[in-house]
Amino acid sequence: MRSLYLFIALRKTGNICPCRLENPAETPPAGGRPLADWYTLSAEEVRRELGTGPAGLSPGEADERLQRYGKNVLREEARETRLQVFLRQFKSVLIVILVIAAAISFLVGEPVDAAAILIIVVLNALLGFSQEWQAGEAIEALKKMLVQRAVVVRGGERQEIDAAGLVPGDLVALEMGERVPADLFIVEATSLEVDEAPLTGESSPVDKAPDSLPAGTTLAERSNMAFAGTTVVNGRGRGVVVATGMTTEFGMIAGLSQRVEDEATPLARQMDRLGRDLGLIALGIAVLAVAVGLLQQRELLEMFLVGVSLAVAVIPEGLPAVVTLTLAIGIKNMMRRNCLIRHLPASETLGAVSVICTDKTGTLTRNEMAVVRVKTPGAEVAVTGTGYAPDGEFLVGENPIDPLADPGLQQFLHTVLLCNHATLKLEEGGWRILGTPTEGALVVAAAKAGLSREDAPEAAKEFSFNSTRKRMTIVYPGEGDFVAHVKGAPEVLLARSSRLLRGDSVVPLTDDLRDALLAEIAGYASGGLRVLGAAYRPLPEGLEWTEETVEEDLIFLGFAGIVDPPRPEAAEAIRLCRSAGIDVIMITGDNPLTAYAIARDLGLSSEGALTGADLEALTDDELASRLRTTKVLSRVTAEHKLRVIDILARERAVIAMTGDGVNDAPALKKASIGIAMGIKGTDVAKESSDMVLVDDNFASIVAGVEEGRREYDNIARFTRYLLSSNIGELVAIVGALLLGLPLILIPVQILWINLVTDGLTALALGLEPAEQDVMQRRPRDPGESILTRNAYLVVLILGVWLGLLTIYVFSGLYQVDLDRARTMAFTGLIIFELYNVLNFRSFRFPLHRIGFFSNPALIFAILGSLALQALVVYVPILQTFLGTAPLTPADWGLLALLGLPVLIAGEVYKAVMLRATVR
Repeated sequence: MRSLYLFIALRKTGNICPCRLENPAETPPAGGRPLADWYTLSAEEVRRELGTGPAGLSPGEADERLQRYGKNVLREEARETRLQVFLRQFKSVLIVILVIAAAISFLVGEPVDAAAILIIVVLNALLGFSQEWQAGEAIEALKKMLVQRAVVVRGGERQEIDAAGLVPGDLVALEMGERVPADLFIVEATSLEVDEAPLTGESSPVDKAPDSLPAGTTLAERSNMAFAGTTVVNGRGRGVVVATGMTTEFGMIAGLSQRVEDEATPLARQMDRLGRDLGLIALGIAVLAVAVGLLQQRELLEMFLVGVSLAVAVIPEGLPAVVTLTLAIGIKNMMRRNCLIRHLPASETLGAVSVICTDKTGTLTRNEMAVVRVKTPGAEVAVTGTGYAPDGEFLVGENPIDPLADPGLQQFLHTVLLCNHATLKLEEGGWRILGTPTEGALVVAAAKAGLSREDAPEAAKEFSFNSTRKRMTIVYPGEGDFVAHVKGAPEVLLARSSRLLRGDSVVPLTDDLRDALLAEIAGYASGGLRVLGAAYRPLPEGLEWTEETVEEDLIFLGFAGIVDPPRPEAAEAIRLCRSAGIDVIMITGDNPLTAYAIARDLGLSSEGALTGADLEALTDDELASRLRTTKVLSRVTAEHKLRVIDILARERAVIAMTGDGVNDAPALKKASIGIAMGIKGTDVAKESSDMVLVDDNFASIVAGVEEGRREYDNIARFTRYLLSSNIGELVAIVGALLLGLPLILIPVQILWINLVTDGLTALALGLEPAEQDVMQRRPRDPGESILTRNAYLVVLILGVWLGLLTIYVFSGLYQVDLDRARTMAFTGLIIFELYNVLNFRSFRFPLHRIGFFSNPALIFAILGSLALQALVVYVPILQTFLGTAPLTPADWGLLALLGLPVLIAGEVYKAVMLRATVR
């Protein structure tokens, strides 16, 4: 039975209850049965409770039920409007402070300053809006998952209708390749197999048959149900609709996803904290400075100007824009690494990840089943090759063999090829399989031996596979009479076999041989291989063809070991995670033995595997303890994933969760960063995610983590650099005030420094390459401030140094020529900061280690800042605007010499610290 965790969570929201779709006045479906119980009934009981039969509902009854239960559609979350997305860009505390600063500037008669600040704020918002709206346009979701058309039987007639018109009790026809339009109880099935990976995470198609099941059967094992949003991959059948719209399993999970609220990213929280701190500091310093000035009997208007200058000096006006631009550039870099970021801060959040909860199929593995070993009574053969391309060798030991020269191996491949519905096709982009992945693997193995079904005769009879029989038989005309080719669970075939083919001889199957083969089958299974056996039998003339008469006295041919092979780059990616201090947890709907074997092959260390049932038996504390050592979780559901995220979050982990199915959507939304698969991911998963993995490759996630760490390092670099520059401005203004000097910098000059000079160099710092050991460091603490204690100290020391140098330059000239003195202070502070920016390229490595020209953008930014400052100093209209006077070449040379020790001191400090660290 479906876990009460999900059911109760949905009931508490008031959003969903059994059999209620859109209207609170709607009544439950016929029988009033809870949705989770249908699988415990028989086909006749389901029909009786829903008031339907082999002829389906009458058209009138269908219309009445449509009015009662509502349309078979999902209730979607209303998408944000353009205005809402735009206004969300102003939520940052730092942005609010800048708006307040602009208002104050306007009120005290500085409209130019106010306009400049507001222009920066609006441009920043437009950039953020553009990135997020484009991502939203690219990923439309929920409503696309339910099929648009469905074939139903109403009044005894087949008709195609809009799937939104399905109601409980409708009789729906299913064919291969179609999506299931609602939750159905299967009443007829012929070789019916359904791919439920979008819902359960199970990689293998599920056989469907109209049998009642015991209470407590897990969702992935409900073989008498077909669920909305899944796909028929083989056979055909019919099913009675038991749930539609939001009451389907799909709808319930989608509803749960809608209730999960987004959380602020670590960077957003840190920037808000920094904004609040800077706002309080600006207010406090401005008030204090005005008070000191008034005590010095300075004019009130002058002190208002000083207060505005200080407020402008404290707040790094360019910081929000530089952060936004850096994240936008990072998004483009991540796209080159196959990571499509949907929200700007998510790219940096990826760099803070400490735990990656990853799916197995298609992410750690290729999602292409392949035969890797074949065991016949005469030999054991390894099969090489990857993917569905029919290229590979058959090896005994290390020696290639001709598979058609071995009669036993040839007959095995011939049988699994004929007893098969899959087709291998070469299309644009490569080889692909039409049919189930397991059958496809057998077809590819036969193709590697040069076999195909092109010249095969038409089948005379088929006995279909289902979960009860666990075997499939197709009868073909043989050279003399008819031959039955059988494939299925090898232990089932062995039980029905009396002989086996060894070489070109048929020999009796003794009990000892049977036991030995069963032991080898168990060994294959424990190694994570999916095992499929084959047998055949020439049918005697006159035999009545029934399941029991045909499928007995079989000649056992052997069995194949099939696996979804790991991606070759996944093992190296997991090793990188280990060196970076990132835990990797495999969460899959697949078999625990298979999952554990894949983990072992990839080097993912785990003390066994936990199943969904194991998780339910553990308390939260017990599960938290097990997760420290057990990294493989199998047979899990949507609520299990949410619980794992909650437990990991309780331990301050920053969690990346990957997923591709509907069942993954709540966990994707709940995780610190949700990562949806781009190739096999559903629209619901993509809509719930922060990032879409374009190539479905785990290695791309790790590459994204590296890029995210680089982004954060650069954001920390330019944030600290900007703050050190602002402290320099602050010290210069306050110091001059305390010394009784005139106002050293006017507001428009400070704004020029913060927006133009500092903005250019800070943006260039955002392009700094990643340090060599970026993936050898442990993840940062998400609660740690972007300004650590050491960072505060360095920023403060350098800022005070810059400010005192500026006062020194100004104090020697102001009595002679105030405009020239102020221009020297203005230009000097810019030159000192340009030296200082080189200190912030790395907090640990000197320039000779990272390369002076390794970030050419910074060199251009420094030269560009100097060129712009020269224009400000010498162009008359700019002189008037910014209050500057011409400088001589000697003035520039003096300022360059005064600033050089700032760089030398930083280099000496880093060299000393690096040597101490190495020792």
